[in-house]
Order: sequence, then structure tokens, then C-alpha cells
Amino acid sequence: MNYTLQFGQVIDRLPYLAGGAWLSLLLATLAFFGGMIIGVFGAMAKLFGGRILAGIANIYVVFFTNTPALVQVYFLYFALPSFGIILPPFEAVLIGLTLNSGAYLTEIQRAGFLSIHRNEVEAAETIGLSQMQSVWYVIVPHIVRTLYPSLSNQYILITLGTSMAAIFGVEELTGRALSLNAETFRSIEIFVITAGLYIAITLVANVLLVFLGRYYFRARMRLF
Repeated sequence: MNYTLQFGQVIDRLPYLAGGAWLSLLLATLAFFGGMIIGVFGAMAKLFGGRILAGIANIYVVFFTNTPALVQVYFLYFALPSFGIILPPFEAVLIGLTLNSGAYLTEIQRAGFLSIHRNEVEAAETIGLSQMQSVWYVIVPHIVRTLYPSLSNQYILITLGTSMAAIFGVEELTGRALSLNAETFRSIEIFVITAGLYIAITLVANVLLVFLGRYYFRARMRLF
């Protein structure tokens, strides 16, 4: 084997890869918080929505947690044009990841709802908070504090899952790594650096979650 490592060609293109890492982080952030919103309403539907809403939420969760996210995005990108709906690659991947993460976050947040003590909800009702105000000021902060490890892990999984966007031509980190590999043929060097960048953006994602939790929900969270 005469392969000689030459990181110089790849280091020179590090800003190009870093731009892809930023796009991966943006995609994951949008999908996560979109999924969080879906998850709140999905959990409420399953617990308080009655038979019909709970049934719809169950069908949604079962479908999206038992089919691969890649297949879901394939449907959005390739099947919807048959019905006259054409989505650009970035939007197709974002919607697919959001719907997929929303299903998992529905179950995670349902567990958070179940962990809430009845007296906390009754106290919120006593001071005149509406159901939505109770959710935002009482339930959601409790969920964030209680379920932070699960929410953090889900965020990391979404961040790593953005690599599928490369299949649809989105120039996120993996997409740019593949493009650079086709240009330079320095596969080992490119994907070693790409792996390092994924580690970096997942650490950034963790820090982001911690500070958002502390600022908005006063959650006690450790960085690492």
C-alpha cells in the first residue's frame, strides 16, 4: 500500500467543510425545535385529547418511529411531485427530520407530562393560568429539567442524522466531504477531519441546549 497521508490539501479546504458543519447544525436545530413543538402537542393529544386525537397521535408516532427517516424524506422529495408538490432538497430534508423527531419527542415529552405531580397543575389552575399557560410556565420547564438527558441525546441523533441530506444534494458537512473527496481523492484525510467536525458540532449542540435550558427554563444542567 503506497497511500501517503497528506492533510495539507484538506486543511486548505477546512473553511469549506466548516460551512457545511454550520449548515448541519442549523438543520438539526430547526428540526429539533420544530419536533419539540410537535412533541408538546402530540403528547397533549395522547394524554388529554380524547379517543380521536389520541388515535391520530398514536398513528403518527407509530408510523414515524417504525420507518427510517431516509424513507420518509425520499417520499417527500420524490413522491410528492407526483401530486404537484415540489420541495427543494433542504426543505424536504428539514420537514422529514422535523416530522421524524417530532414522533420521538412526542413519546419523550409524554413521559415528562406523566412525571408531573398533580399538585403542580392544580396550583397553576388555582392562580388562574389557562391550560396553555400551565403547559408553558409549569409543564414545559418541568419536562426540560427532568428529561434533559433524553432531549440532549435526541438532539445529537438529529445532528448526526443530517448526514442523509447529502443524498439529496444538500451541501451540509457530509455532502461537502463527498464533493471534496471527488475532487481530491484524499478519502482518509477528508473523513478523519469530517469526523472531528461532527464531534465539534455535537459538542456545540450540547452547549446550546444547556444554555437555552438555563436561560429560558432555569434548568440545572451540566455542560459535560
